[in-house]
Amino acid sequence: MKKGIIAVVVALSLAFAVAAFADKDLPVYKKGDKVFVCGCGAGCDCLTMSRKEGKCSCNKPLATTVVDKVEAGKIFVKVNGKELTFPVKAKYACACGEGCTCGTVSQKPGKCSCGTEMKKVE
Repeated sequence: MKKGIIAVVVALSLAFAVAAFADKDLPVYKKGDKVFVCGCGAGCDCLTMSRKEGKCSCNKPLATTVVDKVEAGKIFVKVNGKELTFPVKAKYACACGEGCTCGTVSQKPGKCSCGTEMKKVE
């Protein structure tokens, strides 16, 4: 019985450690944050989001909005009265390093809002 409990505790500890260190390079967005997002709508697959003005991966200007909610792995915003969703887990992120505050993420490669090429999130 003790071995089973110890095994469960070790497994849970490892799961929490993996979750804590996964996606450490991705910015965290929360309700009320001002963000700039790809406003193309459901047909666009770049799903770019940033903390600063710029262009999205599909080369259109980012739209200014506010995060309405974050739940079930998605970020919800409204652009021109339409609700758009963006995944919390991005495939690409700004590669500027620690001093950069643009927080650009996208599902497609391209440049972040500060002009640097984004890197694939591992």
